[in-house]
Amino acid sequence: MAQHTPPPPRICPACDGFATVAITLGGRDSRGHLRTLTTDCPACHGTGAVPACRVREGAGA
Repeated sequence: MAQHTPPPPRICPACDGFATVAITLGGRDSRGHLRTLTTDCPACHGTGAVPACRVREGAGA
């Protein structure tokens, strides 16, 4: 019996699949830790893939 393989996920074109990044703010705090800011991709909201509803919107045109 054949096995069904799911289609590959649609990678977000805005972040190219790297949905969450850590940006250094420069310098260190009083304990010596590097100060960073974690940010998610605004297009995919940190998932790394385009939502299925957005894929279907452009498919029919």
